[in-house]
Amino acid sequence: MLGQNAQFTAQTGFAEHISSQGSDAAPHVRFIIEEFSSLSGADVADIAHFLSVLHGRYPGVPDHAATKTADDITGEWLTQATAGFAAERALLTKLTVAAGPISGVSADDQSNAAVLGQSKALEMLSQSDRNGCAIGAAFALVSDWHFIRPVLDRIALRVGVEVGSSTLPDIETTAALKDRLAATPALERAINFGSEQLLNQHRGLWQLLEARRNTRLSH
Repeated sequence: MLGQNAQFTAQTGFAEHISSQGSDAAPHVRFIIEEFSSLSGADVADIAHFLSVLHGRYPGVPDHAATKTADDITGEWLTQATAGFAAERALLTKLTVAAGPISGVSADDQSNAAVLGQSKALEMLSQSDRNGCAIGAAFALVSDWHFIRPVLDRIALRVGVEVGSSTLPDIETTAALKDRLAATPALERAINFGSEQLLNQHRGLWQLLEARRNTRLSH
């Protein structure tokens, strides 16, 4: 794991890692972006609902990170991130209501419980006492959201919800701040760990959504 983190920092950089390991690289996200018109109403409801289950509650990952990070140089970023994500949570709520309720895909459908478990894992991660974990998770969430937001924009257009532009910090600003904060190998590892755990949860969510759609199609 340590070798992987060192390689990620030295060779690819944070922004490239987000792109290659986050939502932008998920096959289901690529499919949604390219073939959105083929999604059913149930597929659309799934996306809105489960993203809301994962990230729709307050306090969220950036809010927890703000209570765990005392470094002055993160203050402006955290202020923008928490305010920007509050707007994204409000958008998720609107989309979930407009898209309508989800339906089970099998008699023993455990999807909701699984994503609630993911949400709990992120809550624990973002409240970790290990210095760097919480802010690393927040860095990854805010950066990966730039690849998730186009999906939400398409859903909004489908269900008739008006949306504004995201006000989250951009990926380049976040990457630069991450590099400034990684002053020691131990802190860098903690930041990278928090980031990677967040991306793991996002990849898992897209895999679940893809599996739900495939189950519907097979029925």
